[in-house]
Amino acid sequence: MFNIIKIRKLIKAIFFVSALINLSPSSKATQFFAIDSKNFSQSKSVNWVNNVFPKNIDVSSKRPFPRSEYNYRSNAKNEILHPYKDGSPKLLANSFDNKNELEIQSEIQSEENNILKAKGNVLVLYRGNILKADSLIYDKTQKTVSAKGNISLSIGEQLFKMNRFQYDFNSKKGYLLDVKGLIKTDNLIDDLFSNVETSDIKNSEISKEIFKEKVLNTPGALKNWILITDKIEIDGEKWKSEKAIFTNDLIELKQVKIEINSLEAISRKDQLRFKSSLNYLILDEKISVPFWFGERTLTKSGESFSFENRWNIGYDNVDKDGYFIGRKLNSINLFGDFFLDLEPQFLIQRSLQGHTKSFISKGDSITADKVKRDAYWEDYFGFNSRIKGKISNWNLEIDKQINSFDPDESSNSLRVKSNLSKEISFLNSIWDKSFFGVFRDRVWNGSLGESQVYIGYGSKLEKQNTWEVNGITKSETLSLGLGNFKGETLNSKNLVTSIKGSLLYSSDQKIPLNGNKVLNKFIDSSFKYISEPINKGLSLNTSLKLFYAFYKNGNNQQYLGFGAGPEFILGDLQKKYFDYTRISLLPFYKIKSGDSLFKFDQIADEFTLDIAFDQQLFGPLILKSNASLNLDSDSKDYGDFINSKISLNWKKRSYEFGIFYQPHNEAGGISFTLFGFE
Repeated sequence: MFNIIKIRKLIKAIFFVSALINLSPSSKATQFFAIDSKNFSQSKSVNWVNNVFPKNIDVSSKRPFPRSEYNYRSNAKNEILHPYKDGSPKLLANSFDNKNELEIQSEIQSEENNILKAKGNVLVLYRGNILKADSLIYDKTQKTVSAKGNISLSIGEQLFKMNRFQYDFNSKKGYLLDVKGLIKTDNLIDDLFSNVETSDIKNSEISKEIFKEKVLNTPGALKNWILITDKIEIDGEKWKSEKAIFTNDLIELKQVKIEINSLEAISRKDQLRFKSSLNYLILDEKISVPFWFGERTLTKSGESFSFENRWNIGYDNVDKDGYFIGRKLNSINLFGDFFLDLEPQFLIQRSLQGHTKSFISKGDSITADKVKRDAYWEDYFGFNSRIKGKISNWNLEIDKQINSFDPDESSNSLRVKSNLSKEISFLNSIWDKSFFGVFRDRVWNGSLGESQVYIGYGSKLEKQNTWEVNGITKSETLSLGLGNFKGETLNSKNLVTSIKGSLLYSSDQKIPLNGNKVLNKFIDSSFKYISEPINKGLSLNTSLKLFYAFYKNGNNQQYLGFGAGPEFILGDLQKKYFDYTRISLLPFYKIKSGDSLFKFDQIADEFTLDIAFDQQLFGPLILKSNASLNLDSDSKDYGDFINSKISLNWKKRSYEFGIFYQPHNEAGGISFTLFGFE
């Protein structure tokens, strides 16, 4: 029983995986036996044992467990417990205190010389939490507890298995051996820090295996992780492990795992502070990518972490003159729920070529053409930063980009975006309400090219829905916006300031024409290259859009857009060669009237053809491409691709790595994604 106790501490230590994944935790948890609190110091730090044990059960005393007349009867001094009345093959020791009930079941139970022993299918139940083991021993005098053999523990939604557990309540030291765990991040914070007395865990749940034979993909969400470690040492509030392995692949370890070395985790109130040495992202048991996450603090507030490579290698010919490299630093907790992310950058190509073409001449208008000039050491560096946090139930995010530290270029090298948003209930629906602000925001507008919003602020209300009816996938967006903007006029380099109100409605459908829709979306180890089965065959994609915008002085523009085209998917992506092909064509036509005051949002390119082509080349190597072909005969760019992206991806069941380039805005980079399963 007592190992239920301390293992909960293990889960807190394990919470360091939050640094690698995107968490959105809530709250829920339970408490177990409380050792006599008089024997422990009342410091501000949190003793996980005290948190886990119910304080109204005095397990440190020499009294035997109270007798339950329907479960056992005690026999004299040595307290050998026998089945009683119900004839059950298991023996039960119960402790009751109105709200709290602790139950230990086993085939054999005895107490002698203040040592409680339970053997044979030991089952400990408390407030919905369950512990199973082959044997358990608690020494009341020495205040030590140990459990051996096939230990399983569930706390809330978290499941752990191990072979050995031992803990000394006097020295506050112990260890766990051969630990495997299934961590559910949605409930992790709740399970660790709350005081909920009920749980949905059933007895059968704890018998489940950590690794699964079949799993279901959770698109856009990475909620479950597997932990493996040989040993975890406990020393007071500190937990240590020489090496811990995490994987998002619930089927096997072969494809991707994260090796955390020299892990230390320390509990402080409702926080967990941890650090490690050099760690590795290991792909296919062949490629090891080193990374650091340094010292971090995880709080009950729900701060979320995304697993991402801290090294950023990219290409931006407009702002950075080509190739650059950046390194994301550890998040800084400013106060409360507010965190600051920093990324210093070194602009490789600008420093090598010795000149820059990213700035206008000094003294020119901000709309003037950029010129070539010599680059100095201040121009060799850039900087990205992000502040994110919560204000009540609003989410605030401020992004800042600096492309030179030359003080004379301060206004021309700075770009800023800010957004304050929350979900609201409106007209019996859930909407996203946001307030925004931008400074020198780059906007790509098809054949009109790139333009800038020099200053803009306003508010937007948006609703998005996706659903399926009779095999037809439908999505719908309704957006209303009102703001004030300063930007280039439509037909000159002059600046204009105006209010802008807008309404956008879009409706898209994917209609299967032939082919078999996959009903069973579970996958097993035979799916090496995909995270979910592929829906093959021919389908028809349709798109409908309505847009209206008004400006000062009665100016307005609007359009009705519609399009329909085929999408063909062939192959299962399970063979090594050319077993997957996707081709999509979507012609789109706009019927428009009126004009904008601005260049950045003028309705352009009345007739386009969106093209997408994906092809497996060999094994997990896939070529992906998409582009928009301008078919507007009145456009100077008729017959040209106005939006395009090409990438070469290494795609596996549990992760995807890609290198991409966007010719239209001369930008590119590296992408990496981990997929989630349940």
